[in-house]
Amino acid sequence: MSDHALRLLRATPRLARLAAFPFGFDLDRADHCEDVRLASGGPLEPVAGDDTGGTYFVGADGSVLYADSEGSAGIIGDSVDGALEMMIGLPGWHDLLHLTPADGPEAILAAVAGTEEEIRENYGIDDERAELRAALGLPGRSPVELVGMLHAALMRTEPDFLLIDAEEGGAYGLLDDHPRAPLWETVLGQGRADLALLRQGTAWDEVARDRVRRALALRAAQYDRQGTDLPLLRHLLAHEAEASMTDELRLAAVLVGLHGLPEDLPLLHAVRGTTYDTWCGLGGIPEAGASGEELREWARGLDDSLHGTDPRDEPEFTWTGLAREQGMDEVARAALIRRLDDVDLRAQARESARSGISELSGLAREFMDLGDTAQALRAQRLHTSLQGTGRHGVSALLRLSQLERESGRPREAARTLARLRKALMAEPGSGGTRRVPSDSLEHWRGTNLGVFIVDEHHEVARAAAADPALAEEVREVTEAAAALLAELSEAARRSVRR
Repeated sequence: MSDHALRLLRATPRLARLAAFPFGFDLDRADHCEDVRLASGGPLEPVAGDDTGGTYFVGADGSVLYADSEGSAGIIGDSVDGALEMMIGLPGWHDLLHLTPADGPEAILAAVAGTEEEIRENYGIDDERAELRAALGLPGRSPVELVGMLHAALMRTEPDFLLIDAEEGGAYGLLDDHPRAPLWETVLGQGRADLALLRQGTAWDEVARDRVRRALALRAAQYDRQGTDLPLLRHLLAHEAEASMTDELRLAAVLVGLHGLPEDLPLLHAVRGTTYDTWCGLGGIPEAGASGEELREWARGLDDSLHGTDPRDEPEFTWTGLAREQGMDEVARAALIRRLDDVDLRAQARESARSGISELSGLAREFMDLGDTAQALRAQRLHTSLQGTGRHGVSALLRLSQLERESGRPREAARTLARLRKALMAEPGSGGTRRVPSDSLEHWRGTNLGVFIVDEHHEVARAAAADPALAEEVREVTEAAAALLAELSEAARRSVRR
């Protein structure tokens, strides 16, 4: 990391003016148009800006992140020195973001020359570049090398430097449109390496006894099936049973079953009998004495409905979960935020908004598993806004209150409970023998929903009591809890925690 050039600019007004014009690195513009932060929570210091509203930030490792005023951001250098070297050597770099080393020297030089000619029609850059380079001690690299440096920097923007709106939580888009490796490919890296070791006949116990490595190796085998894998699949299957019922256990059983050997039936039945959960989760295995074709038919049915050979068909949560288990939290967080942004955008455009409801519940849970309460609340609030006023809407408000309380926001939780009580008051009258819709609130007083609502009122009152400024909220929520408790059925009242 080097900030030698930045210190010189701050100490030398003449050089600072040159950097600001014509090279667009103005120390007096280090004020972004909105509050932003890194999704990872890492430090971010604004150091300069340009006349288009863009801002240059420096991260903990010295990397320079550029954010424009239209919602895009990307790493442009591994240090301030490196970023300045690129900006001075490629003064039209905003128009060169599409270039990669694969374009070749001829195409790169032609694009750079064209961009610089357009700049020279309005003002000079050559003498200014020479003076600034010399004063800052920056090397005179070729445009081809600088484009390579810029491309390499851009490609490491995510996941560690994903920029988000500090207030709303939405992510900035990427500064460039270069293709990135899909999430599943990143997550499967360790699994593919371990599968190669297993096929070589090494590290069998080392991989099989490690729950995460075993799961990843099985996933790798799912998408790279070889007829010689049966012995290692049997080994992984036997060890996976120790984790009770998992998606990978079913996958291992299916991969073994697809080989269609009746001699594997005893192993499959032994695995199924490990626990009650495995007994239920691996139902349908042919009985002892069944033919190889019957075994293969059972495995094919599960493979077609639950597994398959294309990783792109796997639910996103599979890959984010496996990323977290490997300690790749920022990889998982970036993918989940992008997914939440997509659902949010569709909801705002009223495009398939209802289809995102169940996904939002999963997103909230995934963010809580990551310890990211801000994004979990964002997902749950959107989930709540898409619900109606019936039982599903009240349940969503109840979960929102729980998340707000657990994240240290008792005032917000109290407000959410007020909305919940309003929704309960809006329930239709009971009576008659009419069919009750599945989303009806008619019987909430005698169900667990009523119990959970009263319990949550008590929890919020307890959490708010720690803050003297929330005395009014404590009184309101406590009185509401008593009133709601009185409405519950006798059996439900007995279930309320005291």
